[in-house]
Amino acid sequence: MSTERTLFPGDTGSFPLDMRQALVRLLRGPYIDGTADPALWTTILTHAVSLQQYLSEIFLLLSVDTERKIALLAPAEMDAVHTQPIVARKPLRREETLLALRLRVLLDRHAGSGTDVSISRDGAREILAEHRQPGAVDDKRMDEQTDAALARLLNLKLILPTELPHEYRVSNALALALPFDSIEQIPAYLAALDAGTQNEPFDLDPDHPDDTNQPLQEIF
Repeated sequence: MSTERTLFPGDTGSFPLDMRQALVRLLRGPYIDGTADPALWTTILTHAVSLQQYLSEIFLLLSVDTERKIALLAPAEMDAVHTQPIVARKPLRREETLLALRLRVLLDRHAGSGTDVSISRDGAREILAEHRQPGAVDDKRMDEQTDAALARLLNLKLILPTELPHEYRVSNALALALPFDSIEQIPAYLAALDAGTQNEPFDLDPDHPDDTNQPLQEIF
């Protein structure tokens, strides 16, 4: 073992400091934004093969979108015990899923335009109002659901704060976080949610407390 890579007493690792830091950041999540951290992004691109080799040991896959400059981890699909992510992950609620899906569509429509996709609190409320469940007329409840959905997506860094109050930028990570083969699949999925015939399969948050949703697919 090279002494120059011995970073602390008892260190038996072989990776240099920058690679170890990249691993910690990837594992900490929810994703790496290469635009915000160019040095880290370069490290991930340069050492992607070695990083994936390490991550494979703990059943994780490194997903890198070079166009959007986003890197994140996803669990490998395995039908075996003790292969799930170390930290238990919890699903998005209905309104959070609806908002995330609609923002995903907006992100795709703006792809290649060179402009940021943004959403205001009022805009988010309008989106959720379009999907209000039959018979729901409580405006105060709608306000609470809007604020809760925005807070959750902010916590996941799928939307980011801006200098303007109640105005948010949609992160490019949202395109990787929602696993649709085609953007055309989303309207049908939204319709199924509205009809109550589809469970939300999105499990993006490792820290959210238990709620009444069914356990859903882990992707983030």
